[in-house]
Amino acid sequence: MCRFDTAYDEIIVMSHLPMNKTFLATVILLTATSVAPSFAVAERTRQHPNIVFIMADDLGYGHLGCYGQDKIRTPHVDQLAAEGTRFTQVYAGHCVCAPSRSVLMTGSHTGHTSVRVNGGGSPLLPADVTVAEVLKKAGYATGIFGKWGLGDADTDGAPNKQGFDEFFGYLHQVHAHFFYPYFLWKNDTKYMLPENEGEKRQKYSHDAIAEHALDFVRRHKDGPFFLYVPFTIPHFELLVPEDSFREYEGKFPEPFAYVDGRNHYASQPAPRATLAAMITRMDRDVGRIMALLRELDIDEDTIVFFTSDNGGYRLARPGEEDFFKGNGPLRGGKGTFYEGGIRVPMVVRWPGKVAAGATDDSVWAFWDMMPTLAELAGQEPPEGIDGISVLPRLLGQPQDTSDRFMYWEKTTGNRGGTPPWSQAVRIGKWKAIRQKPKLPLELYDLENDIGEQNNVAAEHPDVVKRVSGYLQTARTVPRIYPPEEPSWGYDRLKTGYVK
Repeated sequence: MCRFDTAYDEIIVMSHLPMNKTFLATVILLTATSVAPSFAVAERTRQHPNIVFIMADDLGYGHLGCYGQDKIRTPHVDQLAAEGTRFTQVYAGHCVCAPSRSVLMTGSHTGHTSVRVNGGGSPLLPADVTVAEVLKKAGYATGIFGKWGLGDADTDGAPNKQGFDEFFGYLHQVHAHFFYPYFLWKNDTKYMLPENEGEKRQKYSHDAIAEHALDFVRRHKDGPFFLYVPFTIPHFELLVPEDSFREYEGKFPEPFAYVDGRNHYASQPAPRATLAAMITRMDRDVGRIMALLRELDIDEDTIVFFTSDNGGYRLARPGEEDFFKGNGPLRGGKGTFYEGGIRVPMVVRWPGKVAAGATDDSVWAFWDMMPTLAELAGQEPPEGIDGISVLPRLLGQPQDTSDRFMYWEKTTGNRGGTPPWSQAVRIGKWKAIRQKPKLPLELYDLENDIGEQNNVAAEHPDVVKRVSGYLQTARTVPRIYPPEEPSWGYDRLKTGYVK
């Protein structure tokens, strides 16, 4: 038996929504008295490390034990944090799925990246250079297993046309709302799941994705490889196999089922227990990946990142406290540019290189991953991107980014919208938000007000003026995307099946 809800939150709202260092290839042997971690701490059998980038879907800043969660079990990610560095001020590329993933892949923020809308039908462009393409130049095997969301089948944005050797999972992000589909995609071919034909629900898509990711590691253990695992949980629909649900069944007082226009829980008998079970199941598979790296004796040759694509939903009625406090002390959640929508967990582990058991409050974002991974692989990132390499900071070295502008925008409709509907900026301790095009900027001092409760724009007109000036140059007009028919049908959508 499965617990499920036929949620179509993003179907309803999908329309509204460099300074780079040359890689040091020469291995340097440091003495045991060395204090600061270094990229060349010890002898290596490989010139460049394997890279594993794991990303949950809609996991909030506070959903993990290592970020303060006390009700949901996440032992494997917590262990990852104990063996690596937990970053507390890392930002997603956007407050919703597709634009955030576009930022991650291209190294450009949402004022410049190609995909700025969240319908699932906007592809990356042939001219876009992705992280996978850069790593392939260094001889990396590249694989993605999970939710792509940046180009459906037969578009220029399909992952096999954007630098990935192998793909398994969901292409269209709305297809990824459902966990027992009739098929997934394997490269450019439909991978049928007969276990889910008719009324059967026997193959949980997350499990199939995890199995293919593990197989990729086994086949490419001699490396180097880039494994990108954008897991589809805990995104709605709220649905998990019974073997995971039992751990939490009856443990939490359940809220009444309700629909508030975006968060759809109708017919969901136990949304809290199901959400918790989904997160724990995802955590289990993080543990399986880490165990395999150790089994294959490539653990020390692999840098592992764990994060989320944006903030989490609030599992509560409007105005009520979220039972899990899934976004921790942050205001808002998915779909907003308050901190709860864009500040995400980020754990980085690399034995002997990244400090173990450390907490780091340096400020960086998804667009910094492109140049960071490029430097790890000894490659130059594309010119003109917004990201900078934060590899020095990952390795415990000083790196001052306090005077750097960071930018997010939300556009409407498939055409990308001009001007943007809402915008956000961070510089140093200051966070500015414009909720709608003609509204004044809100300003928050995150150093003293992490919950963004006190708008101090009136007290700091100089900061508002500086941010306003930056906004005049923060973006380019996006390409107009033609409408796309999805590669899957909407038939039987209300039952959670997709054919």
